[in-house]
Amino acid sequence: MAIPEQKIRKYNKRLLLSRMRILLNNGFYGLLLMHMILAIDEACETAATDGYRIYFGPDFLDELSDSELDFIMMHEILHVALQHCMRGSGKDSDSFNIACDIVVNSNILFSNKMNIKSITLKKYGTAMHLTPDKKEGYRFTAEEVYGMLLAKNENGEMGNGVGSSTVGRSSDDTQKNGKGGGFELGRAKKNKGEIWDEAGIWDDHSRWTFTEEDTALRDVWIKRVADAAEIIKRQEAMNTRGTMPLFAERMLGELKNPQTDWRTVLADFIQEEICDYSFSPPDKRFDDSPFYLPDFNGTEISVSDILFMIDTSGSMSDDMITAAYSEVKGAIDQFDGKLRGWLGFFDAAIIEPVQFSDEESFKVIKAAGGGGTDFQIIFEYVHLHMRDNPPSCIIILTDGYAPFPDESLSYGIPVLWLLNNEKIYPPWGRVARIKV
Repeated sequence: MAIPEQKIRKYNKRLLLSRMRILLNNGFYGLLLMHMILAIDEACETAATDGYRIYFGPDFLDELSDSELDFIMMHEILHVALQHCMRGSGKDSDSFNIACDIVVNSNILFSNKMNIKSITLKKYGTAMHLTPDKKEGYRFTAEEVYGMLLAKNENGEMGNGVGSSTVGRSSDDTQKNGKGGGFELGRAKKNKGEIWDEAGIWDDHSRWTFTEEDTALRDVWIKRVADAAEIIKRQEAMNTRGTMPLFAERMLGELKNPQTDWRTVLADFIQEEICDYSFSPPDKRFDDSPFYLPDFNGTEISVSDILFMIDTSGSMSDDMITAAYSEVKGAIDQFDGKLRGWLGFFDAAIIEPVQFSDEESFKVIKAAGGGGTDFQIIFEYVHLHMRDNPPSCIIILTDGYAPFPDESLSYGIPVLWLLNNEKIYPPWGRVARIKV
Protein backbone atom coordinates (compact mmCIF):
# COMPACT_ATOMS: atom_id res chain seq x y z
CA MET A 1 0.00 0.00 0.00
CA ALA A 2 1.49 3.32 -1.09
CA ILE A 3 2.13 6.03 1.48
CA PRO A 4 -0.35 8.91 1.06
CA GLU A 5 1.18 12.01 -0.49
CA GLN A 6 0.22 14.10 2.53
CA LYS A 7 2.16 11.76 4.81
CA ILE A 8 5.15 11.81 2.45
CA ARG A 9 5.21 15.61 2.73
CA LYS A 10 5.08 15.31 6.51
CA TYR A 11 8.01 12.88 6.54
CA ASN A 12 10.05 15.02 4.17
CA LYS A 13 9.44 18.06 6.34
CA ARG A 14 10.69 16.14 9.41
CA LEU A 15 13.86 15.15 7.60
CA LEU A 16 14.53 18.68 6.34
CA LEU A 17 13.91 20.15 9.81
CA SER A 18 16.32 17.59 11.26
CA ARG A 19 18.99 18.62 8.76
CA MET A 20 18.42 22.26 9.68
CA ARG A 21 18.76 21.52 13.42
CA ILE A 22 21.97 19.62 12.78
CA LEU A 23 23.31 22.48 10.64
CA LEU A 24 22.70 24.86 13.55
CA ASN A 25 23.89 22.60 16.38
CA ASN A 26 26.48 20.34 14.73
CA GLY A 27 27.55 22.33 11.71
CA PHE A 28 30.09 19.88 10.33
CA TYR A 29 27.49 17.12 9.99
CA GLY A 30 24.89 19.56 8.66
CA LEU A 31 27.19 20.72 5.88
CA LEU A 32 27.82 17.13 4.81
CA LEU A 33 24.10 16.33 4.90
CA MET A 34 23.49 19.10 2.36
CA HIS A 35 25.05 16.78 -0.24
CA MET A 36 22.67 13.87 0.44
CA ILE A 37 19.26 12.97 -0.92
CA LEU A 38 16.86 12.15 1.93
CA ALA A 39 14.31 9.49 1.04
CA ILE A 40 11.35 7.58 2.47
CA ASP A 41 11.41 3.92 1.47
CA GLU A 42 8.82 1.37 2.56
CA ALA A 43 11.28 -1.42 1.74
CA CYS A 44 13.65 -0.07 4.41
CA GLU A 45 12.65 -1.27 7.87
CA THR A 46 14.85 1.20 9.74
CA ALA A 47 17.49 3.54 8.28
CA ALA A 48 20.16 2.96 5.65
CA THR A 49 22.45 4.63 3.15
CA ASP A 50 23.94 3.58 -0.17
CA GLY A 51 26.45 6.43 -0.31
CA TYR A 52 24.16 8.66 -2.34
CA ARG A 53 20.91 8.68 -0.34
CA ILE A 54 19.82 8.27 3.26
CA TYR A 55 16.71 6.11 3.51
CA PHE A 56 14.15 5.92 6.31
CA GLY A 57 11.39 3.40 6.77
CA PRO A 58 8.13 5.25 7.59
CA ASP A 59 7.30 3.14 10.67
CA PHE A 60 10.82 3.58 12.03
CA LEU A 61 10.67 7.32 11.44
CA ASP A 62 7.38 7.50 13.34
CA GLU A 63 9.07 5.91 16.38
CA LEU A 64 11.89 8.46 16.61
CA SER A 65 11.91 11.64 18.65
CA ASP A 66 13.51 14.68 17.03
CA SER A 67 16.78 14.19 18.94
CA GLU A 68 16.87 10.51 18.01
CA LEU A 69 16.26 11.36 14.36
CA ASP A 70 19.16 13.82 14.48
CA PHE A 71 21.41 11.08 15.83
CA ILE A 72 20.40 8.67 13.05
CA MET A 73 20.99 11.35 10.40
CA MET A 74 24.46 12.04 11.77
CA HIS A 75 25.17 8.32 12.01
CA GLU A 76 24.32 7.67 8.36
CA ILE A 77 26.18 10.69 6.99
CA LEU A 78 29.35 9.65 8.83
CA HIS A 79 29.19 6.23 7.18
CA VAL A 80 29.18 8.08 3.85
CA ALA A 81 31.83 10.68 4.72
CA LEU A 82 34.15 7.98 6.08
CA GLN A 83 33.46 5.91 2.94
CA HIS A 84 32.46 2.86 4.96
CA CYS A 85 30.13 1.87 2.12
CA MET A 86 33.21 1.30 -0.08
CA ARG A 87 35.80 -0.12 2.31
CA GLY A 88 34.42 -3.54 3.22
CA SER A 89 35.66 -5.50 0.23
CA GLY A 90 37.35 -8.74 1.29
CA LYS A 91 36.37 -8.34 4.94
CA ASP A 92 33.98 -10.29 7.13
CA SER A 93 30.87 -8.17 6.69
CA ASP A 94 29.48 -8.69 10.20
CA SER A 95 32.69 -7.69 11.97
CA PHE A 96 33.34 -4.78 9.62
CA ASN A 97 29.78 -3.48 10.06
CA ILE A 98 30.24 -3.52 13.82
CA ALA A 99 33.62 -1.78 13.56
CA CYS A 100 32.12 0.97 11.39
CA ASP A 101 29.28 1.57 13.85
CA ILE A 102 31.67 1.79 16.79
CA VAL A 103 33.77 4.44 15.01
CA VAL A 104 30.75 6.44 13.83
CA ASN A 105 28.89 6.45 17.14
CA SER A 106 32.00 7.38 19.10
CA ASN A 107 32.71 10.32 16.78
CA ILE A 108 29.15 11.56 17.29
CA LEU A 109 29.58 11.15 21.04
CA PHE A 110 32.81 13.17 20.88
CA SER A 111 31.06 15.91 18.89
CA ASN A 112 28.37 16.10 21.57
CA LYS A 113 30.83 16.54 24.45
CA MET A 114 30.53 12.86 25.48
CA ASN A 115 26.84 13.18 26.33
CA ILE A 116 25.74 9.55 26.23
CA LYS A 117 22.14 10.56 25.52
CA SER A 118 23.23 11.86 22.12
CA ILE A 119 23.77 8.27 20.88
CA THR A 120 20.89 6.58 22.74
CA LEU A 121 17.56 5.46 21.31
CA LYS A 122 14.76 4.71 23.76
CA LYS A 123 13.83 1.49 21.94
CA TYR A 124 17.33 0.25 21.18
CA GLY A 125 19.48 1.48 24.04
CA THR A 126 22.91 3.11 23.88
CA ALA A 127 24.69 2.57 20.59
CA MET A 128 28.08 0.86 20.38
CA HIS A 129 30.94 3.27 20.82
CA LEU A 130 33.78 1.42 22.59
CA THR A 131 36.34 -0.95 21.11
CA PRO A 132 36.83 -4.44 22.59
CA ASP A 133 39.52 -3.06 24.93
CA LYS A 134 37.10 -0.36 26.16
CA LYS A 135 38.67 2.58 24.30
CA GLU A 136 36.60 5.15 22.46
CA GLY A 137 36.15 4.29 18.78
CA TYR A 138 36.82 7.85 17.57
CA ARG A 139 40.52 7.24 18.22
CA PHE A 140 40.68 4.58 15.50
CA THR A 141 39.77 3.83 11.90
CA ALA A 142 37.17 1.19 11.07
CA GLU A 143 39.96 -1.09 9.86
CA GLU A 144 41.78 -0.81 13.17
CA VAL A 145 38.65 -1.66 15.16
CA TYR A 146 37.90 -4.46 12.71
CA GLY A 147 41.33 -5.94 13.45
CA MET A 148 40.63 -5.76 17.18
CA LEU A 149 37.34 -7.60 16.71
CA LEU A 150 38.97 -10.33 14.65
CA ALA A 151 41.73 -10.74 17.22
CA LYS A 152 39.19 -11.07 20.02
CA ASN A 153 37.22 -13.58 18.02
CA GLU A 154 40.31 -15.67 17.24
CA ASN A 155 41.15 -15.76 20.94
CA GLY A 156 37.71 -17.10 21.70
CA GLU A 157 36.80 -14.07 23.77
CA MET A 158 33.76 -13.32 21.60
CA GLY A 159 31.25 -15.31 19.69
CA ASN A 160 29.17 -18.46 20.31
CA GLY A 161 26.28 -16.23 21.26
CA VAL A 162 27.14 -16.67 24.94
CA GLY A 163 28.46 -13.17 25.33
CA SER A 164 30.58 -12.87 28.46
CA SER A 165 32.39 -10.14 26.53
CA THR A 166 30.66 -7.16 24.97
CA VAL A 167 31.54 -4.59 22.38
CA GLY A 168 31.18 -0.97 23.37
CA ARG A 169 30.06 -1.60 26.93
CA SER A 170 31.54 0.15 29.93
CA SER A 171 30.73 -0.07 33.61
CA ASP A 172 29.74 3.59 33.62
CA ASP A 173 27.33 3.04 30.75
CA THR A 174 25.87 -0.01 32.42
CA GLN A 175 25.25 1.87 35.65
CA LYS A 176 23.60 4.76 33.86
CA ASN A 177 21.55 2.92 31.26
CA GLY A 178 21.28 -0.66 32.36
CA LYS A 179 22.24 -1.89 28.89
CA GLY A 180 25.55 -0.15 28.27
CA GLY A 181 27.31 1.12 25.20
CA GLY A 182 26.94 -1.95 23.06
CA PHE A 183 25.91 -5.59 22.94
CA GLU A 184 27.25 -9.13 22.91
CA LEU A 185 29.13 -9.82 19.70
CA GLY A 186 27.57 -13.25 19.42
CA ARG A 187 24.18 -11.55 19.18
CA ALA A 188 25.48 -8.87 16.84
CA LYS A 189 25.44 -10.99 13.72
CA LYS A 190 22.34 -10.84 11.57
CA ASN A 191 21.56 -11.46 7.93
CA LYS A 192 22.14 -8.94 5.14
CA GLY A 193 24.45 -6.68 7.09
CA GLU A 194 21.82 -5.62 9.62
CA ILE A 195 23.14 -4.71 13.05
CA TRP A 196 21.75 -6.08 16.27
CA ASP A 197 21.57 -3.90 19.32
CA GLU A 198 20.40 -5.30 22.62
CA ALA A 199 16.74 -4.48 22.07
CA GLY A 200 16.41 -5.11 18.33
CA ILE A 201 17.67 -4.10 14.88
CA TRP A 202 18.55 -0.71 13.45
CA ASP A 203 20.99 0.70 10.88
CA ASP A 204 20.70 -1.53 7.84
CA HIS A 205 24.06 -1.91 6.08
CA SER A 206 22.74 -4.22 3.36
CA ARG A 207 22.74 -1.39 0.79
CA TRP A 208 26.48 -0.91 1.07
CA THR A 209 27.75 -1.78 -2.38
CA PHE A 210 30.72 -0.72 -4.47
CA THR A 211 31.05 -0.65 -8.24
CA GLU A 212 33.69 0.70 -10.59
CA GLU A 213 31.43 3.68 -11.30
CA ASP A 214 31.63 4.67 -7.63
CA THR A 215 35.42 5.06 -7.61
CA ALA A 216 35.34 8.83 -8.09
CA LEU A 217 32.94 9.15 -5.15
CA ARG A 218 35.83 8.53 -2.76
CA ASP A 219 37.61 11.67 -3.89
CA VAL A 220 34.41 13.70 -3.95
CA TRP A 221 33.87 12.95 -0.26
CA ILE A 222 37.48 13.66 0.63
CA LYS A 223 36.94 17.16 -0.78
CA ARG A 224 33.54 17.58 0.86
CA VAL A 225 34.90 16.61 4.27
CA ALA A 226 37.90 18.91 3.85
CA ASP A 227 35.68 21.82 2.77
CA ALA A 228 33.28 21.31 5.70
CA ALA A 229 36.20 21.06 8.12
CA GLU A 230 37.67 24.31 6.79
CA ILE A 231 34.36 26.14 7.31
CA ILE A 232 33.93 24.83 10.86
CA LYS A 233 37.55 25.64 11.66
CA ARG A 234 36.94 29.24 10.63
CA GLN A 235 33.81 29.37 12.78
CA GLU A 236 35.73 28.07 15.77
CA ALA A 237 38.42 30.70 15.19
CA MET A 238 35.73 33.39 15.30
CA ASN A 239 34.21 31.88 18.45
CA THR A 240 30.99 31.09 16.63
CA ARG A 241 29.15 27.80 16.85
CA GLY A 242 31.05 24.91 15.32
CA THR A 243 31.89 21.32 16.17
CA MET A 244 34.60 19.22 14.58
CA PRO A 245 34.79 15.42 14.89
CA LEU A 246 38.26 14.13 15.65
CA PHE A 247 38.55 12.25 12.35
CA ALA A 248 37.86 15.51 10.45
CA GLU A 249 40.57 17.33 12.39
CA ARG A 250 42.99 14.55 11.47
CA MET A 251 41.95 14.62 7.81
CA LEU A 252 42.22 18.40 7.64
CA GLY A 253 45.68 18.23 9.14
CA GLU A 254 46.73 15.52 6.72
CA LEU A 255 45.50 17.49 3.71
CA LYS A 256 47.22 20.69 4.86
CA ASN A 257 50.55 19.25 5.99
CA PRO A 258 52.46 17.40 3.27
CA GLN A 259 55.50 15.39 4.32
CA THR A 260 57.68 16.48 1.41
CA ASP A 261 59.83 19.63 1.26
CA TRP A 262 58.91 20.27 -2.33
CA ARG A 263 61.13 23.35 -2.73
CA THR A 264 64.19 21.17 -2.12
CA VAL A 265 62.96 18.12 -4.01
CA LEU A 266 61.83 19.94 -7.14
CA ALA A 267 65.08 21.85 -7.32
CA ASP A 268 66.69 18.61 -8.48
CA PHE A 269 64.41 18.35 -11.48
CA ILE A 270 63.16 21.64 -12.77
CA GLN A 271 64.63 24.66 -14.43
CA GLU A 272 64.00 27.80 -12.42
CA GLU A 273 64.77 31.35 -13.42
CA ILE A 274 66.06 33.42 -10.53
CA CYS A 275 66.88 37.00 -11.46
CA ASP A 276 69.39 36.55 -14.33
CA TYR A 277 70.30 32.99 -13.43
CA SER A 278 68.95 29.77 -14.90
CA PHE A 279 69.51 26.42 -13.21
CA SER A 280 69.16 23.25 -15.28
CA PRO A 281 68.54 19.82 -13.76
CA PRO A 282 71.76 18.48 -12.23
CA ASP A 283 73.82 15.78 -13.90
CA LYS A 284 72.56 12.36 -12.84
CA ARG A 285 76.10 11.41 -11.78
CA PHE A 286 75.61 13.75 -8.80
CA ASP A 287 72.25 12.33 -7.66
CA ASP A 288 73.67 11.55 -4.23
CA SER A 289 74.56 15.19 -3.60
CA PRO A 290 71.97 17.65 -2.27
CA PHE A 291 71.15 20.40 -4.75
CA TYR A 292 70.19 23.73 -3.17
CA LEU A 293 69.07 26.93 -4.80
CA PRO A 294 70.76 30.16 -3.73
CA ASP A 295 68.61 32.38 -1.53
CA PHE A 296 68.15 35.87 -2.92
CA ASN A 297 65.90 38.54 -1.43
CA GLY A 298 63.01 39.32 -3.75
CA THR A 299 63.43 36.03 -5.57
CA GLU A 300 60.53 35.16 -7.85
CA ILE A 301 60.33 31.43 -8.47
CA SER A 302 57.96 29.98 -11.04
CA VAL A 303 57.64 26.23 -11.47
CA SER A 304 55.90 24.86 -14.53
CA ASP A 305 55.33 21.82 -16.69
CA ILE A 306 55.47 19.23 -13.90
CA LEU A 307 53.54 16.03 -14.55
CA PHE A 308 52.12 14.45 -11.39
CA MET A 309 50.77 10.92 -11.84
CA ILE A 310 48.88 9.28 -8.95
CA ASP A 311 48.55 5.50 -8.77
CA THR A 312 44.86 4.57 -8.28
CA SER A 313 45.26 0.83 -8.76
CA GLY A 314 43.57 -1.73 -6.55
CA SER A 315 46.57 -1.96 -4.20
CA MET A 316 46.27 1.75 -3.32
CA SER A 317 43.96 2.29 -0.35
CA ASP A 318 41.85 5.40 0.22
CA ASP A 319 44.39 6.62 2.78
CA MET A 320 47.22 6.18 0.28
CA ILE A 321 45.39 8.14 -2.41
CA THR A 322 44.53 10.86 0.13
CA ALA A 323 48.21 11.08 1.08
CA ALA A 324 49.17 11.41 -2.59
CA TYR A 325 46.63 14.20 -3.07
CA SER A 326 48.01 15.90 0.00
CA GLU A 327 51.51 15.92 -1.43
CA VAL A 328 50.42 17.51 -4.72
CA LYS A 329 48.35 20.10 -2.85
CA GLY A 330 51.37 20.68 -0.58
CA ALA A 331 53.56 21.37 -3.59
CA ILE A 332 51.07 23.97 -4.84
CA ASP A 333 50.84 25.57 -1.38
CA GLN A 334 54.61 25.72 -0.89
CA PHE A 335 55.07 27.53 -4.19
CA ASP A 336 52.31 30.05 -3.38
CA GLY A 337 50.34 29.38 -6.54
CA LYS A 338 53.38 29.60 -8.83
CA LEU A 339 53.43 25.88 -9.59
CA ARG A 340 51.80 24.75 -12.82
CA GLY A 341 51.57 21.43 -14.52
CA TRP A 342 49.35 18.42 -15.04
CA LEU A 343 47.71 15.92 -12.71
CA GLY A 344 46.78 12.50 -14.05
CA PHE A 345 45.94 9.05 -12.71
CA PHE A 346 46.82 5.57 -13.78
CA ASP A 347 46.32 1.91 -13.04
CA ALA A 348 46.54 -0.41 -16.04
CA ALA A 349 45.34 2.51 -18.16
CA ILE A 350 45.94 6.25 -18.23
CA ILE A 351 43.38 8.77 -17.05
CA GLU A 352 44.34 11.72 -19.25
CA PRO A 353 46.30 14.35 -17.28
CA VAL A 354 44.52 17.65 -16.69
CA GLN A 355 46.32 20.97 -16.49
CA PHE A 356 46.26 23.00 -13.28
CA SER A 357 47.62 26.46 -12.58
CA ASP A 358 46.48 27.01 -8.99
CA GLU A 359 44.78 25.29 -6.07
CA GLU A 360 41.27 25.87 -7.40
CA SER A 361 41.96 24.23 -10.76
CA PHE A 362 43.72 21.37 -8.94
CA LYS A 363 40.74 20.68 -6.66
CA VAL A 364 38.33 20.00 -9.51
CA ILE A 365 40.47 17.17 -10.90
CA LYS A 366 38.90 13.84 -9.88
CA ALA A 367 40.55 10.46 -9.59
CA ALA A 368 39.54 7.21 -11.25
CA GLY A 369 40.99 3.74 -11.42
CA GLY A 370 41.07 0.59 -9.32
CA GLY A 371 42.61 -2.01 -11.64
CA GLY A 372 46.17 -3.30 -12.05
CA THR A 373 49.32 -1.16 -12.23
CA ASP A 374 51.43 -0.36 -15.30
CA PHE A 375 54.17 2.29 -15.09
CA GLN A 376 55.16 1.96 -18.74
CA ILE A 377 51.93 3.55 -19.97
CA ILE A 378 52.89 6.85 -18.31
CA PHE A 379 55.96 7.20 -20.50
CA GLU A 380 54.17 5.97 -23.59
CA TYR A 381 51.52 8.64 -23.03
CA VAL A 382 54.16 11.37 -22.67
CA HIS A 383 55.91 10.24 -25.84
CA LEU A 384 52.70 10.05 -27.89
CA HIS A 385 50.71 13.01 -26.57
CA MET A 386 53.15 15.49 -24.99
CA ARG A 387 56.01 15.61 -27.47
CA ASP A 388 55.33 19.24 -28.40
CA ASN A 389 55.26 20.33 -24.75
CA PRO A 390 57.02 17.68 -22.68
CA PRO A 391 57.00 17.88 -18.87
CA SER A 392 60.09 19.25 -17.16
CA CYS A 393 59.87 16.29 -14.77
CA ILE A 394 57.55 13.42 -13.93
CA ILE A 395 56.57 12.71 -10.32
CA ILE A 396 54.88 9.33 -9.80
CA LEU A 397 53.06 8.84 -6.49
CA THR A 398 52.65 5.11 -5.95
CA ASP A 399 53.16 2.06 -3.74
CA GLY A 400 55.54 0.72 -6.38
CA TYR A 401 53.95 -2.72 -6.73
CA ALA A 402 54.44 -3.22 -10.46
CA PRO A 403 57.30 -3.99 -12.88
CA PHE A 404 59.46 -0.94 -13.56
CA PRO A 405 60.02 -0.02 -17.22
CA ASP A 406 63.40 0.50 -18.80
CA GLU A 407 64.93 3.90 -18.04
CA SER A 408 65.26 4.64 -21.75
CA LEU A 409 61.49 5.14 -21.94
CA SER A 410 61.84 8.35 -19.89
CA TYR A 411 63.55 10.01 -22.89
CA GLY A 412 65.84 11.90 -20.54
CA ILE A 413 63.01 13.49 -18.51
CA PRO A 414 63.88 13.44 -14.79
CA VAL A 415 61.64 11.07 -12.81
CA LEU A 416 60.87 11.05 -9.09
CA TRP A 417 59.22 8.01 -7.55
CA LEU A 418 57.33 9.15 -4.44
CA LEU A 419 56.71 5.88 -2.60
CA ASN A 420 54.47 5.26 0.41
CA ASN A 421 56.53 2.39 1.85
CA GLU A 422 60.10 1.32 2.62
CA LYS A 423 59.89 -1.98 0.73
CA ILE A 424 60.19 -1.00 -2.92
CA TYR A 425 63.46 0.21 -4.50
CA PRO A 426 63.11 1.47 -8.09
CA PRO A 427 66.07 0.55 -10.30
CA TRP A 428 66.41 4.09 -11.64
CA GLY A 429 65.21 7.65 -11.08
CA ARG A 430 65.17 9.54 -7.81
CA VAL A 431 63.22 8.28 -4.80
CA ALA A 432 61.42 10.03 -1.94
CA ARG A 433 59.14 8.39 0.61
CA ILE A 434 56.08 9.37 2.62
CA LYS A 435 54.32 7.56 5.46
CA VAL A 436 50.66 6.63 5.25
